[in-house]
Amino acid sequence: MFGEIHPIYAVLLDKLPLPESALDGQSVPRDSATIPPFRRQTPGSEGFLHGRAQVFYHMHDDLNWAIGGEAGDGIDSTGKIFAQALSRAGRHVFTSKDFASRIRGGYTAYKIRTAVDPVQSVVDRLDVLVALTERTVDENLDELHDDSVVIFDGGRTEFEDYDPPQGITGLDVPLTELAKEAGGTIMRNVVALGAVCAVTNFDIENLDESLQKRFGSKGESIVENNKKAARLGADFVEENYDNDFGYDLETTDNDYVLLNGDEAIGMGAIAAGCRFYAGYPITPATDVMTYLTGRIDQFGGHVIQAEDELSAINMALGAARAGARSMTATSGPGIDLMSETFGLVATSETPLVIANVMRSGPSTGMPTKQEQGDLNMMLYGGHGEIPRFVLAPTTVAECFHKTVEAFNLAEKYQIPVYVTADLSMAVTEQTFPHEEFDMDAVEIDRGKLVDEDEISAWQNEKDQFKPHAVTADGISPRAKPGTEGGVHMSTGLEHDELGRRTEDTDVRVEQVDKRYRKVETAEEQEDFSAREFGDPDSDNLVITWGSNEGALEEALGFLEEDGYDVRVLSVPYIFPRPDLTEDVEAAESVIVVECNATGQFADLVEHDTLTRVDRLNKYNGVRFNADELAADIKDHLEAQA
Repeated sequence: MFGEIHPIYAVLLDKLPLPESALDGQSVPRDSATIPPFRRQTPGSEGFLHGRAQVFYHMHDDLNWAIGGEAGDGIDSTGKIFAQALSRAGRHVFTSKDFASRIRGGYTAYKIRTAVDPVQSVVDRLDVLVALTERTVDENLDELHDDSVVIFDGGRTEFEDYDPPQGITGLDVPLTELAKEAGGTIMRNVVALGAVCAVTNFDIENLDESLQKRFGSKGESIVENNKKAARLGADFVEENYDNDFGYDLETTDNDYVLLNGDEAIGMGAIAAGCRFYAGYPITPATDVMTYLTGRIDQFGGHVIQAEDELSAINMALGAARAGARSMTATSGPGIDLMSETFGLVATSETPLVIANVMRSGPSTGMPTKQEQGDLNMMLYGGHGEIPRFVLAPTTVAECFHKTVEAFNLAEKYQIPVYVTADLSMAVTEQTFPHEEFDMDAVEIDRGKLVDEDEISAWQNEKDQFKPHAVTADGISPRAKPGTEGGVHMSTGLEHDELGRRTEDTDVRVEQVDKRYRKVETAEEQEDFSAREFGDPDSDNLVITWGSNEGALEEALGFLEEDGYDVRVLSVPYIFPRPDLTEDVEAAESVIVVECNATGQFADLVEHDTLTRVDRLNKYNGVRFNADELAADIKDHLEAQA
């Protein structure tokens, strides 16, 4: 279906297997005859609500859909099936997840925003909701609106305690009973997807490919049972509710890639030539390892699940010393454990990529919630003074590109490189055109890697190789083990050019200066610019970093409608980073947007520019969305007027 594509790309895209987590359909018997004050429609009821005909007209070009229930209810798998169906039908998709830090129980939801045009953020509006529990409706009341449709199973869930706003339509669909008819209660969520197709005028056949991909390995009979379940759900709505719900999901002939940030990091690693990954499972970074497993080996690579994060980075360091492009991935608690070896990586001048997928801290914190609180740890973590690079992709697609760049920077400057994402980016699935991930455009730069023909230029009078040779740019030659004439050692102790331990004061200064000179060289040779959008002539400057970019870019549309012009700088490089002094000095109002409590990036901006800035911080564990961000920026600007 992808046409003529790069063979590596074909392997990398073959991921899009949906997780093996079951669509758990355990039901709780309820008295379906009990009709709550919720404006529920039951089969055969009149198509009127609050005295008006059920014909709705929507001004929005996007549809916002969600399914909610408890952990273990198959929420994630169901959401992925629908997201894939939408993307295969030529629609753009942007997803958001809310899940508890437990295997079973606790509220969890999967939301999808979809449109024919690209979407980069969630919004505070929910059009169609599949509610598997009472709490699902309660959790989403603020986002439901006139003409929202809630699909629920009256035989399992009662809504007696709810009094939603007028205009919400409740559709009682016997999900469990229809699933039994199709072959088993475990398919009740697929029945619900069929009902959604009927409500949104989305051709049920669009689900078939996703169901085939999800269940194909289980046998054709399982696939057919799920297709039957979906059609039973759609047929039930069409036969029992004659409403025009006002939703019509347009399809196109476009074909998109659907992936999340963790998968993009994994795909970028393979494209960059990574051949060794060691890691320990930790939310929300585990999907990097999951993606690489079974794929990297097709390119001669290996994935090792270590016993802990310290072992993981030590293994990755060993592979890098052996000459392989190597990486590990973790989250905040793992970064803490890796900090000692991080110093060894830097002082031994070993190229290594470390993906840090941030979550709410400190300590265990909220493992499944959003935060950008690790910035200072990545900049300053570890004892002593450690040169390092910190890259912060601002979109899911950029997770791919910045991972490729991280490997090149690591080897070119023989330095540890952080690629930092966060939970919201890691778990968000988003659609992109295939051209976004052009494997033929990937360039590999292995830096000063020398072979037998070049080694003599880096030997002393005794023909001993100098892996830490002092150079004008601070970058020494690097030889793989086995390179003739390249025998050498490196140690975590301070060392001379040969890598041998020393406490000579002059050599100490020489080596420290050499290691930091690499950063200066990078600042001269590399482009560490910020990305700009919005009104370039505006006096209102908003600065952000990481995953906030998409919501901020969409927020500009809301602000423009209200008559506010804003210039935005999105910074994908934390260190080295662009000098924003001129930009800040030229603005009348400067706001820094980030997901932490103290404004860690705002501190950096003030440090670099010697100018106070306003701070827009969010640290409740939930990402920014576009309309919320627009309102907050508007409030800031009005307060300064």
